[in-house]
Amino acid sequence: MTAMGTREALVCAAENLMRSKGYAAFSYADLVDTVGIKKASIHHHFPTKEDLGVAIVEAYIDRVRIDFERIEQLHQDLEGRLKAFFLAFSASSEGGLLPLCGALAAEMAALPVGLQRLTHHFFDLQLKWLTKIFDVGVVNGEIPAVPGTRQKAFQLLSALEGASFINWALKDGETLDWSFVRLVAGLAK
Repeated sequence: MTAMGTREALVCAAENLMRSKGYAAFSYADLVDTVGIKKASIHHHFPTKEDLGVAIVEAYIDRVRIDFERIEQLHQDLEGRLKAFFLAFSASSEGGLLPLCGALAAEMAALPVGLQRLTHHFFDLQLKWLTKIFDVGVVNGEIPAVPGTRQKAFQLLSALEGASFINWALKDGETLDWSFVRLVAGLAK
């Protein structure tokens, strides 16, 4: 494995562990088993677990930003953008995994300060983007302005995150459906 390949494999494996076990519950020993390298090699790439956690969340945020840009390019209307967001969010919870920053938020008090800041930043990023697309929907007459667009964004993200935790705990495969998203957004008629 190349150095970059090893680093990417560690980030990928650790992300899955964080999303299935939580930040506090996984260790470099788990990565030794999963990636198949020595603990010293892991420390070479990520001297501390916080360094690894920060790399994971920063990479995740970058992927989400790219997804937001792609959604805006591919969909001009609010419904199309929300549907793409909903599908991407739903896909992120497949395979028994929690959304990454939701999993981190559940452990917020136990996280190192750097990860707390990144978790906060990620939720803020999502809320700002959802608020922005709701604002455009109001301007375009696609949805009413009441309640405010920030409140709609908060309600939608809260419902999706909450549903992912309930589904994860029950492991019954039940999730929110698109009609709920339409209702929260004010698209349901």
